[in-house]
Amino acid sequence: MDPACFLSDPGVFRVNKLPAHSDHEADGVVSQSLDGSWEALWAPGVDQRAADFYKEGFRSAGFRPIRVPGHAETQGFGSIQYINTLYPWEGKEMLRPPQVPSDNPVVSYLRFFHLLPGQEGKRLVLRFLGVETAMAVYLNGSFVGYSEDSFSPAEFDITAYTRPGRNRLCVEVFKRSSASWLEDQDFFRFSGIFRSVYLLALPDAHIEDFFADCSLEGPDTGVLALRVRISCRGPFKGKLSVSVSDLGTELLSMSVPFEGSSALKLPEEKIDGVTPYSSKEPKRYSLSMRLQDCGGRVVESVSWGLGFRRLEIRDGVLLLNGRRLILCGVNRHEWNPWRGRSLTLEDMRKDIEILKRNSINAVRTSHYPNHPYFYSLCDENGIYLMSETNLESHGSWQKDNEVEPSWNVPGDREEWFPAVLDRAESNFETFKNHPSVLFWSLGNESYAGEGLRLMDQYFHKRDRHRLVHYEGVFHRPGLKDSISDVEAQMYSSPEDVRRYFQEGGEKPFILSEYMHSMGNSLGGFSSYDALLDQFPGFSGGFVWDFIDQALYSPGGKLLYGGDFSDKCSDYSFSCDGLLFADRTEKPCMQEVRHFYENRVR
Repeated sequence: MDPACFLSDPGVFRVNKLPAHSDHEADGVVSQSLDGSWEALWAPGVDQRAADFYKEGFRSAGFRPIRVPGHAETQGFGSIQYINTLYPWEGKEMLRPPQVPSDNPVVSYLRFFHLLPGQEGKRLVLRFLGVETAMAVYLNGSFVGYSEDSFSPAEFDITAYTRPGRNRLCVEVFKRSSASWLEDQDFFRFSGIFRSVYLLALPDAHIEDFFADCSLEGPDTGVLALRVRISCRGPFKGKLSVSVSDLGTELLSMSVPFEGSSALKLPEEKIDGVTPYSSKEPKRYSLSMRLQDCGGRVVESVSWGLGFRRLEIRDGVLLLNGRRLILCGVNRHEWNPWRGRSLTLEDMRKDIEILKRNSINAVRTSHYPNHPYFYSLCDENGIYLMSETNLESHGSWQKDNEVEPSWNVPGDREEWFPAVLDRAESNFETFKNHPSVLFWSLGNESYAGEGLRLMDQYFHKRDRHRLVHYEGVFHRPGLKDSISDVEAQMYSSPEDVRRYFQEGGEKPFILSEYMHSMGNSLGGFSSYDALLDQFPGFSGGFVWDFIDQALYSPGGKLLYGGDFSDKCSDYSFSCDGLLFADRTEKPCMQEVRHFYENRVR
């Protein structure tokens, strides 16, 4: 099977890929990091690649080291390009969705591993946190699976493919696929395994997934509706024990028996006297789940921090825990000036520190799911999240600065619906337990149509206690009742916001992007701030954006779009952050802090 045949088919975006699930970690799972030095073979196009590189007897002197996680382009494989709204092949080839350009670099990755003590004889899962844009996975000469969706985890069961001793893992990464039509974000165009890779050995009984659906009744009664999916290898009888505690004091305890792989729905429980989760007080309660066999032996345990909060719209006003919610937010691309979108844990911790110091209480993960660790940091520090689905198809409807949606994707084109719904599902399933997530966002600048309406419908069906956001529905006003719980607009003037309410706007108003932070910008912030006092339905917004996207040269010089011989480029347009690329705060951050510190709550 040649995975290249999948590249131009929008209906093929996962082959043998395990279902998306909650991003928890479990004691009892033996984890091996596969980060570090791999070997790589680069080809300028699909036809030039070494298609047999995954086979056991393949030998090539062309392989050279590559760091994982990391982009291929920042390590000398292929060229770097920054572009905003256009597709990266514009001006080279005349294509229409779902065609794939002939200029489609491929990186063939190779590394060897041995199972760790404790991994032998177990169910084995290979986990990729992020690979751009499409990948095929092989182990010991056999095809394992295929995945698209660059910013969501991809997992494969490799139990049947492993062997004692040395194992040969190969990953083929294609820079372009039909998925590229859905990933036209305003950023540098990279490829490669840019987030971490793990080999997980699962115990005989394993908490595959759980949804701790937390809500708040009245001022201080927490409600927990817990669902747990357990997978077992072979016959297994046991018990799931669940407890919720606060600083060592047990508040809730229950248990339920199970036999074999099971989907358990536990009784809804109430906990009185809880402190509601908020930015000012991100109070979390300790959820503990244990799987025990019939002899009482614990085979696996999971811990998680629960946050009880109530998000609602009442009389057109956005409320959290019964109080008006004002979003003092920023849009945030993931960025490191040496590593691109391949962040370190320290990068993410530094970002949280900067957000807190400047009274920024909300982040829109523009325009894709961020690294899971960032969500956990936001839980801990009370940073509200608008978790955005990996979708932007800007170039499919905006041409020559005019709205021309004749071949917009997903639009109303049914062949694209499964792919975008899969992306929505990955977003929800991965991050559903994070109390910091208040909104699910359908994506960014993708016009509007039946595909987005189905995504909105999916989120509302799966989640009773969060809201759905999308901005581009204004292009098709007839869909406003079925897409987005809020009126979301970009770069609307203060006069536009005022007019919305004066003309009877009923939904809460959120500026998805505003105060474009480029050059000597952010003047006039007071005009927006004043609207918060005039209109309770105005819920604030998200400054564009957090950090400049610029890359250091080996000599330490900052390089922008156009500095890489990238003919089709938007040049320095990527440098519109409140921070320079090295995370030094620009003077305009003082303006943000001045107005936000009086509003954040």
